Amino acid sequence: MATYECKSCGMSVNATCAKCNEPLKNDILKKDDGSEVQISKCPTGHGKIKSPLCCGVDMTCSLD
Repeated sequence: MATYECKSCGMSVNATCAKCNEPLKNDILKKDDGSEVQISKCPTGHGKIKSPLCCGVDMTCSLD
């Protein structure tokens, strides 16, 4: 399971898919301009979200 943590305040978040209850997996979305965005996606294909924000910045991900 991907665990997201705020480097500023230390808050951490675990996320699961509400449709299938599977833990979201960390991934990278490559945009058309070549830049990359960290995302969380459902391993069974229900969708993806941008990784969470805390203290105004993206939370970083560590894998269990």
